[in-house]
Amino acid sequence: MPKIKPSQADPSVLVAVADYFKVLSEASRLQILSCLKSGPMNVMEIAEATGLGQANLSKHLKVLTQAGLVSRQPKGTSAYYEITDPMIFELCELVCDRISQRLLQQAKSLKALQEKTPIF
Repeated sequence: MPKIKPSQADPSVLVAVADYFKVLSEASRLQILSCLKSGPMNVMEIAEATGLGQANLSKHLKVLTQAGLVSRQPKGTSAYYEITDPMIFELCELVCDRISQRLLQQAKSLKALQEKTPIF
């Protein structure tokens, strides 16, 4: 599949990209994805690992499932959730690295400013 540059993308493609990032814009969903990095888990295991309530967790799992980021596999009396595309972790890692770099740069700038400006 050819890569599409944002300037060349059809508006409907951009809407789909925006929707994808909306799913990832919720910290609880990122927490769930992080839990599932180690492998499939059922709702009780995810709830225990995240501290999220079952109703809240179910709502987020539904969003993640509808977005195609996780799949739901019934097993006996439980349902297990797992990541459908491990590339999501590469994306999250890129974002985390970028944020870390930005915070380090801000800390350097603040330190330089403090050295120039004496405080009472």
